[in-house]
Amino acid sequence: MNTTLDSLLEQVRACRLCAEHLPHGPRPVLRAAPSARLLIVGQAPGTKVHASGIPWDDQSGKRLRQWMGIAPEVFYDEQQVAIIPMGFCYPGKGKSGDLPPRPECAQHWHRQLLPLLPNIQLTLLVGKYAQDYFLGERARPTLTETVTNWADFLPAYMPLPHPSPRNQFWLRRNPWFEQEAIPVLKQLVAAALG
Repeated sequence: MNTTLDSLLEQVRACRLCAEHLPHGPRPVLRAAPSARLLIVGQAPGTKVHASGIPWDDQSGKRLRQWMGIAPEVFYDEQQVAIIPMGFCYPGKGKSGDLPPRPECAQHWHRQLLPLLPNIQLTLLVGKYAQDYFLGERARPTLTETVTNWADFLPAYMPLPHPSPRNQFWLRRNPWFEQEAIPVLKQLVAAALG
């Protein structure tokens, strides 16, 4: 592995920038290698991922892997798949779910990490925080509008709703997503990893 990325990941995993705002303390969860061809950018770890230290180690991750059409051993092979969320640590509980990802991670670390992933063929933007950050002015006003227009962001980006079980209502109201977008997502993931 590239020693520059190695040392940077070591710094990220020791990060304490926003420790005072984290009710469960810092535990940055991410993985990457210069050879990775697929990048997954989600929101922030939940409580289960905070406890295990394994990204997407929950029901959301299971559904995301199904959407992508890949096995866990491929998903967790950092030589192929980089996982760099918007916030690296569990941000705590809010009134209706987890709090938003802390902004310090993207502000401080993303600009340093992303240039060290030169082989990324496709970036999956999971949720509105990732979509707004990466797409900027190209992002639509709502997640539904951005995801509905997923083809506009190819070949670099594929915007996705969050695969959380709490998102069942959105998936039921938008059946086109699993009918139209998921088959394309599986093809794109296979091509990027191929």
